[in-house]
Amino acid sequence: MAAGLLAYHAAGRVAVRSAGSAPADSINPAATAVMAELGIDIGREQPQKLSDEAVQESDVVITMGCGDACPLYPGKRYVDWDVPDPAGLSPDDVRPIRDEIDQRVLLLLANLLGDM
Repeated sequence: MAAGLLAYHAAGRVAVRSAGSAPADSINPAATAVMAELGIDIGREQPQKLSDEAVQESDVVITMGCGDACPLYPGKRYVDWDVPDPAGLSPDDVRPIRDEIDQRVLLLLANLLGDM
C-alpha cells in the first residue's frame, strides 16, 4: 500500500520501489480492495524479496518492522513505520491502516520535496 500511495502522490517526482523481508505469495486482497477505493490499482503487483541492491540504490528506506531482516548500509536513511500488518484482515480493518500509511507518505513527500 505504501508504494502505491507514494507513487500516486509523487506523480513521477520520486522513484518508488517495494519489497519485503518475507514477502507473501500475492498481494493482500483486502489491501487491493481498499486501495481501489482511492483509484489506485495495486492488484497487478507481485511481492518481491528485499535485495541488498535495492537498498544500496535507495536514498530513503522505509521499513515496517523488518528488524534484523533488513539489510543496513552506512549512509542510508532508514525510517521505520510501526503500522499494523494487514495480513488476514478485512477491508474494514485495513482501511485505517491504509489511511495511516497515506498520512505518513504525505509527510515523507513533504520532507523529500519540500513543496507539498
